[in-house]
Amino acid sequence: MRILVTGGAGFIGSHVVDSFIEAGHEVTILDDLSTGKRSNLNPRAVFREMDLRSPELAGLFEEERPEIVSHHAAQVDVRRSVSDPVLDADVNVLGSLNLLECCRLHGVRKVIYASSGGAVYGEPEVLPCDEDHPIRPLAPYGASKYVVERYLYLYQELYGIDYTTLRYGNVYGPRQDPYGEAGVVAIFADRMLREEPPTIHGSGEQERDFVYVEDCARANLLALGQGSGGVFNLGSGRGTSVNRIYELLKAITAYEGDAIHGPPKAGETFRIYLDASRARDDLGWQPTIGLERGLTRTVDYFRFAILGGL
Repeated sequence: MRILVTGGAGFIGSHVVDSFIEAGHEVTILDDLSTGKRSNLNPRAVFREMDLRSPELAGLFEEERPEIVSHHAAQVDVRRSVSDPVLDADVNVLGSLNLLECCRLHGVRKVIYASSGGAVYGEPEVLPCDEDHPIRPLAPYGASKYVVERYLYLYQELYGIDYTTLRYGNVYGPRQDPYGEAGVVAIFADRMLREEPPTIHGSGEQERDFVYVEDCARANLLALGQGSGGVFNLGSGRGTSVNRIYELLKAITAYEGDAIHGPPKAGETFRIYLDASRARDDLGWQPTIGLERGLTRTVDYFRFAILGGL
């Protein structure tokens, strides 16, 4: 199949691209490189450097004629969404609408959408949190991701474009950027390997559902032919505290220093982990990389990147 991956030079998107190509599909990458990296690009994919909001997007669809769109391009910085909600909505909502209009006009069969299981639910009423939990985001980022989910439903109802929504947990692994808005695993691993103290925001007892990036990429591959009109959590079903991540990474990296403690981050959920039984039952998906194994792989990647000057 011909597949367009938006955000395909980014952390998660680049792994999704690799998964599609390894399965024999033809892939075009759309990325403006604002956060994505050229070094993440798969050389077997066609690359088009372009903003999701660009009026030239229609021309890309005319040339590449994708059958499937895997949509990962987004403004992903939760704190920036709080300080600049208009920018967040401009990229995540209006950019996605520009994409969906191109899908409608150029015969795209299905959209696979990367949403956020960590941001759309807010503070959960019950744990683990399933897909029917009330939507109560604590930051504009979560609101914008959910708005696009509803537009996908409308485009299916009005125009017959199929979709599958994947609500990711806290994704970590190789290629995650340890600078700017990044996951705690990447930040901690990078700083510990450099013998610099990581900062634990708040008490460190806040919990997340950590899922390895290659498991998320595999879910996108499964969603090519399954999950029509469905919303699926991707997670382990277990919460792991930031303090626990710190201790595990400290052992793996042999870091001998201490952490610094800072104030909690605005707009972030304190404790959440996801019920992924629907993904297991309907997509045949479940995580295969355990936390300690995934953390070790991630540290190995960052160790090589630091030594290699990448």
